Amino acid sequence: MAGASRITGRRWGYVLSMRLHPGEVEAVGWQVVTVFDAVRQLRDASPDVSGRPRVIAIDGRGGAGKTTLAGRLRQAEPNSATVHTDDVAWNHAYFDWGAVLTENILRPLHRGEPVDFRPDAWISHDRAGSITVDVDVDFVWVEGTGIIREEVAPWLDASIYLQGDLDEQERLLVDRDGDSSEQREHVASWLREELPFMLREQPWLRATLIVAGPSPVDHDPDIELVAARPPSL
Repeated sequence: MAGASRITGRRWGYVLSMRLHPGEVEAVGWQVVTVFDAVRQLRDASPDVSGRPRVIAIDGRGGAGKTTLAGRLRQAEPNSATVHTDDVAWNHAYFDWGAVLTENILRPLHRGEPVDFRPDAWISHDRAGSITVDVDVDFVWVEGTGIIREEVAPWLDASIYLQGDLDEQERLLVDRDGDSSEQREHVASWLREELPFMLREQPWLRATLIVAGPSPVDHDPDIELVAARPPSL
């Protein structure tokens, strides 16, 4: 992608190379940790939570592996639930969904109430079902590009940002969604909103934990993550 920069550095005995968007800062101190250690770090970041689930955000660009990571975290913590911001944003907007998410999902969870929410676009387009969360779960993983933002920060107990090489993320997106002219136009339209939004919010600086996605480091993907400190730390 034009204008992107490549950052190469030596981290913990191996060379890590990522092509990042201009303005995105590479995390430091990469190391292999277990999924359970990552969950413990996220829990320790919000020690005073009681009477409700911990709400953990998972952010990153398209193709970074946010949905996959949420699934792995649910395996590590079976008494948990996942909310996909794509469901909140469906037929609504790429990024202008923070207030909808807060009022209908995050606020009820903080009050210790269950969630059963049908967005207006679901109703107007006859999409079946609803976004549901049982209040008795221990964790709620809220995953999607743009979830780590100032607007919803008061309602997040901890967060993960997936940082990875743009070439690899773009390849994975093509494998997943195809490379038709319609898909290329969709990606271009998305990036016109994503790039200024991410530069303004800088989720890589706000996150509790940075995870490499996709990871350039050899590890066991079933039980391990490649993680680092946010650059701000």
